[in-house]
Amino acid sequence: MRVLITGGAGFLGSHLCDRFLEQGHQVIAMDNLITGSTANIEHLAGDDNFRFIEQDVTEYLYVEGPLDAVLHFASPASPNDYMEYPIQTLKVGALGTHKSLGLARARGARYLLASTSEVYGDPLEHPQREEYWGNVNPIGPRGVYDEAKRFAEALTMAYHRYHGLDTRIARIFNTYGPRMRLDDGRVVPNFLGQALRGEPLTIYGDGTQTRSFCYVSDMIEGIEKLLLSQEVEPVNLGNPQEVSILELAHLVNEMTGNKAGMVYQPLPPDDPHVRRPDITRARRTLDWEPKMGLEEGLKLTISWFREEMRR
Repeated sequence: MRVLITGGAGFLGSHLCDRFLEQGHQVIAMDNLITGSTANIEHLAGDDNFRFIEQDVTEYLYVEGPLDAVLHFASPASPNDYMEYPIQTLKVGALGTHKSLGLARARGARYLLASTSEVYGDPLEHPQREEYWGNVNPIGPRGVYDEAKRFAEALTMAYHRYHGLDTRIARIFNTYGPRMRLDDGRVVPNFLGQALRGEPLTIYGDGTQTRSFCYVSDMIEGIEKLLLSQEVEPVNLGNPQEVSILELAHLVNEMTGNKAGMVYQPLPPDDPHVRRPDITRARRTLDWEPKMGLEEGLKLTISWFREEMRR
């Protein structure tokens, strides 16, 4: 295949580049680098099957030659990033999705949208099934990301129904692993950065809020399986093992030998109290479920972060 990955220099995008190149495909990565980094793809520079285009996907989008698949992963994805870039987040969810869908349609390519568990907001249903419509505050500070992804899903389904475009929607739950930025703002890099510096871990609220953490290699496998499947309805991809933020903090301090303990800050507005995917559809239609346990995944991630902090 010849594949375009928008956001290809980001955390998930760069791992997808690796995966498709390993499978023998040609990969074009596109990124404007506001949150992505060429450091994530510099190891691919000598690969004849890889090409990088620095471009904002909300602008005119053109790629020479045929395309078999377009995977739209361009977007700020952490609270720190979409609070800093609120307008860009909305634009890439709306205009970027529109431009990339148009390119896929023009080339007859299959299209996969990277959506998010944040479309469920602070959920009133637990665990979250794909049929759940969500509980989102559209004008809250997190709304720029939540609503951008909800609109992107609606636009993707409109192209599927009206134009007959072959589309896929991945609702991605918390994912972690190598190539996350230390200043990403999400809980795993926050905790690991603080622990490796010997600082107390910052807990927002009382720490009883829960999350489900999926290691990056499991997520990439799920995305690839979804792309190659015939499932056009949204599919939850994530690890159904649910842990509280406080439990994660204790585990990180224990695994890193950090003796500094924890400090508590107020919970940010609209922060979800629970988050856990129902992956029944992924198990049934993709024959997929995560394999990596949390401790094993954290061990690999801690090792990578230690190396990064020595640079």
